Amino acid sequence: MRNAIGYILGFLIFIAGIPALMWRVSGRPFPWAPAQPWVIIALILIIPGLALSIWSIVHMKNVGKGNPFDAYNHEVAPRTRHLMKDGPYGFSRNPMLLGVYIYDIGVLVWLRSWWPLIIFAIEIILLTLQVRSEEKRLEADFRDEYRAYKSSVPRYFIK
Repeated sequence: MRNAIGYILGFLIFIAGIPALMWRVSGRPFPWAPAQPWVIIALILIIPGLALSIWSIVHMKNVGKGNPFDAYNHEVAPRTRHLMKDGPYGFSRNPMLLGVYIYDIGVLVWLRSWWPLIIFAIEIILLTLQVRSEEKRLEADFRDEYRAYKSSVPRYFIK
């Protein structure tokens, strides 16, 4: 049950909630689906962003034997029991967040409004703080194995 709570919270916050808030502050009517070229660009970002996040979640469940939702060192769902260093975690220590960021950039392109950038900036700040907290926990849990992984794989994509 705790696994389900983590997945539901993750979906409600990152896939539905934050984009809905971005939409709200953009001032665009709902639903807003203009037949414009930038919508194609937005979808080119949204779809792979979601795919990367889903791949990361599935990999975390199957290999890490845990759930991604760990809020500021408060275990909302069972934490990973194995350090993941392959699959999407082979090129990014946080591929799930990288996918969310790509997805959100697609939403920003779709909305074509400056106001949602504020929401996106706040999200990046809060999630960076979360990632730093999570890195401390992973270092405590996996010690030298995590330190070696951390030194060879970038936090998001570029080292």
